[in-house]
Amino acid sequence: MRQGCRMREIQRINTKAAGFDFDQIVAAATPVVLSGWVEHWPALQAARRGPVALAQYLRPLDNNKEMDTLLLAADTAGKVGYAGDDLQHYNFERRKYPVWAVMQQLIQQIQTPKPLHIALQSARLDSCLPAFSRHNPMPGLDPAIAGRIWIGNQTVVPAHLDHSDNLACVLIGRRTFTLFPPEQAANLYIGPLQSAPTGAPLSLVDILQPDFDRFPRYREALKHAQQATLEAGDVLFLPAMWWHHVQATTPMNILVNYWWGGSVASDATGPSPYQAMLHALVALNNAPGHERRHWQALFDYFVFRQDAADFSHIPAETAAIQRHVNEQDRREILRWLSAELQKHTATS
Repeated sequence: MRQGCRMREIQRINTKAAGFDFDQIVAAATPVVLSGWVEHWPALQAARRGPVALAQYLRPLDNNKEMDTLLLAADTAGKVGYAGDDLQHYNFERRKYPVWAVMQQLIQQIQTPKPLHIALQSARLDSCLPAFSRHNPMPGLDPAIAGRIWIGNQTVVPAHLDHSDNLACVLIGRRTFTLFPPEQAANLYIGPLQSAPTGAPLSLVDILQPDFDRFPRYREALKHAQQATLEAGDVLFLPAMWWHHVQATTPMNILVNYWWGGSVASDATGPSPYQAMLHALVALNNAPGHERRHWQALFDYFVFRQDAADFSHIPAETAAIQRHVNEQDRREILRWLSAELQKHTATS
């Protein structure tokens, strides 16, 4: 990567070492590469024998259900994104294929100089390879957490974020993850939220060949970047909300990941913080600057509880949602919000 400075390496931890504690890793909310965490996986043993052996292992697990797949022409270099500077169109086609068909295509074009770039993305394992997780369980996680599989060749996904904690395991191939802390959003030049190519907010900076004239603040983001290249068996713990750029560099790459908590939590029955942010964007869209600053102060106090927000002036026995939202409060607020939103939708 030609980025002008050497990035900090993401910390690596040997999970077989004495004193390793997965729960402490998660609680620290800091990116870490875990070595030796999935050595017991039969799929990993097959992958180490090569792409054909891995395909043969996965074939009987595949139920032939077609999954979302992106196709990119050779001249895109596999960089998923927009087709032009107007950000109106995408540079890929969306298709649906079963896992086995994608694996076959990748194997057939391994020796092709300018291959079609293929990316089967975020396919739930219980939808396409329903027995995979039973034979290849992810340690440390509730077995009820649904894993996902990503299959492709040389592809690049610009920096984006997810709202949940993530364990990402490279099964075969090589992927370089470049990470930025959540607060670097302003320095990553995020594209339109309503039309992100893959759904998640996406940076417009090509970090492989950054244009500092167009994106000068990216220099600041680089100061906070961390990077690691993952190979077969490596697992990245990626805390929620961290921006991550992912470059797959080999003719066959497979990653299995698990999201948990946040907006994908099993008990996440209300609106997500991201939905709340979009609602705030709409509500404050035309507000003058001074009014935005006033609302910022209220959000900081009531929602983010900055400056040691103190609500002790309200008697302990008196309900106050700024102090605590109980289940009854949650239901009543959501019911009221739903009714109010329907009014605005009906009159728009």
